[in-house]
Amino acid sequence: MQLGIALPAGLAALSGAAVARSGVAVHFPDLTLSLWLVSALLLAMWRPRALRWWVISAGVLCAIHAEQGRILPLGLSGEDVQVEARVISVSESANIARLTLQVIECTGHLSKPSCERVQKVRVSAYDMAAFQPGERWQMTLRLRPPRGFRNPHTFNYRAWLWRERIHATGYVRQMPAPSQQADAPFSLRRHALAYLAGQSLDAIAKRWLAALTLGDSDALTADDWSLLNASGTTHLVVISGLHIGLIATFSMLLARTSARLLTPHNWKMRAWPWWIAAAATVAYASFAGLGPPAMRAMIMALMGLWVLSGRHAPGAWQAWWLALSLVVLFDPLSVWRPGFWLSFVAVAWLIVIWQGKTRPQGIRGWVWALCRTQLLLAPLMAGAVLLAFGRVSPVAPLVNLFAVPWVSMLMVPSALLGWLLAPIPLLGDIPWWLFSQLLKLLQQSLEIAIAWAPLWEPNARQGISLALAFMWGALCWGLPATSRWLRISATGLVALMVIAPRSEPWPEGALRVRVFDVGQGQLVELKSGRGRMLYDTGPRFRSGFMPLDTLWPPGQRFDRVLISHADKDHAGGVEALIEQHSAARWLAPQGERIEGPEITPCHRGLQWRQGSAFYEILWPPEGDNSRSANDRSCVLSVRVGEHALLITGDVGTEVERRLLADIDAPLSVLIAGHHGSHTSSGVQFVRQAAPRHVIFSAGRDNPFGHPADRVVRRFRREESCLWNTAHDGALTFWLIPGEPLAVLPTRDWPGSRWRC
Repeated sequence: MQLGIALPAGLAALSGAAVARSGVAVHFPDLTLSLWLVSALLLAMWRPRALRWWVISAGVLCAIHAEQGRILPLGLSGEDVQVEARVISVSESANIARLTLQVIECTGHLSKPSCERVQKVRVSAYDMAAFQPGERWQMTLRLRPPRGFRNPHTFNYRAWLWRERIHATGYVRQMPAPSQQADAPFSLRRHALAYLAGQSLDAIAKRWLAALTLGDSDALTADDWSLLNASGTTHLVVISGLHIGLIATFSMLLARTSARLLTPHNWKMRAWPWWIAAAATVAYASFAGLGPPAMRAMIMALMGLWVLSGRHAPGAWQAWWLALSLVVLFDPLSVWRPGFWLSFVAVAWLIVIWQGKTRPQGIRGWVWALCRTQLLLAPLMAGAVLLAFGRVSPVAPLVNLFAVPWVSMLMVPSALLGWLLAPIPLLGDIPWWLFSQLLKLLQQSLEIAIAWAPLWEPNARQGISLALAFMWGALCWGLPATSRWLRISATGLVALMVIAPRSEPWPEGALRVRVFDVGQGQLVELKSGRGRMLYDTGPRFRSGFMPLDTLWPPGQRFDRVLISHADKDHAGGVEALIEQHSAARWLAPQGERIEGPEITPCHRGLQWRQGSAFYEILWPPEGDNSRSANDRSCVLSVRVGEHALLITGDVGTEVERRLLADIDAPLSVLIAGHHGSHTSSGVQFVRQAAPRHVIFSAGRDNPFGHPADRVVRRFRREESCLWNTAHDGALTFWLIPGEPLAVLPTRDWPGSRWRC
C-alpha cells in the first residue's frame, strides 16, 4: 500500500520539531544536528526514497536550532547596544510605546560578546516621538535575554517570546536620542488603519473592524479580550479559517459566476476561477499581516481549493497531512503554539464527523448541519482548550451556535462590504453602520451569557480529568458505530465531572505559603483550609504592568491583605487587587499612604488565629513613629505546629536586633529582609534565627545586586537552604504539624536552585 507524500511529510516535519526541542537538542545542539544529518544520509544510501522525509525533518530541526542560537548573549544583559532597526509594530498606551524591531545592524562594546545574531527585539520607549511601522531608526537599547516570571498555572511569557522569534527585550535609552534614518515605505494595510481611525464610528466598532478585517488584534482592549475569553469566542476575531474561508468562498463564487457568463458552454472546465480564488486568498492573508493563524488558514484554504477543483485532488486526510507539513515547514515554531494544534484538531474532527455524510439540502438541512457540527465540535474543543489554557467557557457551545453564523454571515460580510464601498461617499458608511449595530447586539448577548455562566478555571488536577472526559464524550458521539450505552455512559461521566466538587481536599491543619515570582518586589500568599491572606501585592513597573494581574482569575477573595509598607515594589499591585478581587480587611503601618482601601494600622501585639496557624505582628510599635518607610515595615510571624515562618519586609539590621527576643528560633522559613540587601539580615540576627530555608524575593539581574554576596555568605555559614525567585520561580511550601517541610520551586532545572 502506497502512503503517498502527505503522511510521511507531516510526520517528518513533526519529528524534526520534536527532536529540536528535546532535552538533548537543547544542551547539545551541534552534536544532535550532526547525528541527525548523518543518520539521514545513511538511510538515504539504504533507501533513497526516504531521503526526502529526513531532509524535511532535518530542515525543521535546523530552523529551530537557528532560533535557539539567536538569543542575546548573557554578557550583554543590562548593557547598552547601538542598533539600526526597522519598526515592525507599535503598540501605544499613555506615554509608553512598545516596539517590535527588526534589527538590521547591532554593535556593542568591543570587550563584550557580539550581538550580530540578534535579529528581532521587543522594547519599550518612554516619552519619545511617535514611531510608525516600517520606519528605520538608529537608537541605543538596553537589552536582556528573553525571560518572564514563572508562577503556577500562569501564562509563560518566555515561551511566548521564543515562539514569536523575539531574541531580546528591554527599552530604548533616551540619551543619545534615537534618530530616524528612513521613512516608512507605502503600506496599504497601514493606510487602511489610518483611514479607519479617521471614521466617525464608535471606538469599539473601530477596534473590531481593525481586528476582523485587517488582522490588527492589538487594537482590542483587555476588556474586549476578557469578554471573548469568558464566552469562548476568541477564534471569531483572529484572522483565521473563518475569514480566509469566507474570502476564498466569495472570490470563488464570483470567479465561477464570471466564467459561466463569459464561457457558458465549458465554464466548468476553466481553471482560472480557481487561480483567482487562490490569489485572493493569498492577497488577503498577506494584507492582514500573515500572522501564524492567518498563514495556517491560508495554506489550509489553498489545500481546500485544490481538493474542490478536482484536479489531482487528494483525499481529505492527505490534504490535512500535507497542510500540516507545509505549515511546519514555513513556520517551524508553530508546532509549539497552542493555536496550531487547536486548529488542526478541529479540522481533523470535522473530517471525521462529516466524512461519508451527504451534503445538507435546504435551510432546514443546513441549520441541522450547523447544530450537529457545533454540538460535536464543542466538547472536543472544550477539552483541548482546557489542556492548553486551563480554562473553559461553560456557555461556549450555545454561544457559538449563535455567534458563528452571526459573525460569519452578517458582521464580516458587512465589514468587508464597507471597505469595498469606502471610495463612494455616504454609501460606504451604510455597511459599517450596520456592522456597529450587529456588534452591539453581539456584545450584549455575550455579556448576558457570561453573567449567567462565567468562565471556569478548575484546578490543574480536575482540569486534566475534565478535559479527558470532554474528549471521550466527543469521540463516543462523533465516531460512527458507537453503541448507545457507551454514548450514554460518556455523557454521564462528563456530567459527573462537571458537578463534582471543584476544590481539592485540603490537608488537615495545613498552611500553604507561596512566594510568587514578581521580579524586583514581593508578594506572598498564605492559604489554609479556612482562610487566605496576602503579604504585599507585588510591584508596579514603569510601564504600568502589575504582575498581580496575571496570577489568578478575577473574583478572588482574601480575608486579609497586609501591606508591609507603601513602596512600589511592595504595594504596587494594590490597584489591580482592588479592581479584580476583594479583601475583607487591609493592614498597613500607620503613616503609610496607600490609595484606595480603608486601612487598619498593623502594630506590635496584633494577633489572630486561623485554623492551626497562629499569626502575630512583631513590628512596628503602636502609634506614630518617625522611622523610615523601610523600618516601619510590618513584620509577620506565623507558627503552625513546630514550624515557624517570619516575613520581615524591608526592616534594617537595627530593627532586626529588636526582634531577636520575639522570634521562634530556629526558624523553619525566613523570607529575607529587603530582598537580600546588605541593609538587612545582620550577622547577629542570622546567627540567632538560624533559618532552615531562606527565600530571596528578587528580580533577575536587578540593578541593586540583590541578594548581596555578604548576606548570602552569612546564611551559608548557618547551613541554610537558599532559594531565589529570580532563578527558581515561585516557591511553594506547606507547613503541616508533625510533617517535614519541603520547598517546591516552579522552575526546576539543574543548577537553578541554591543547594543546601
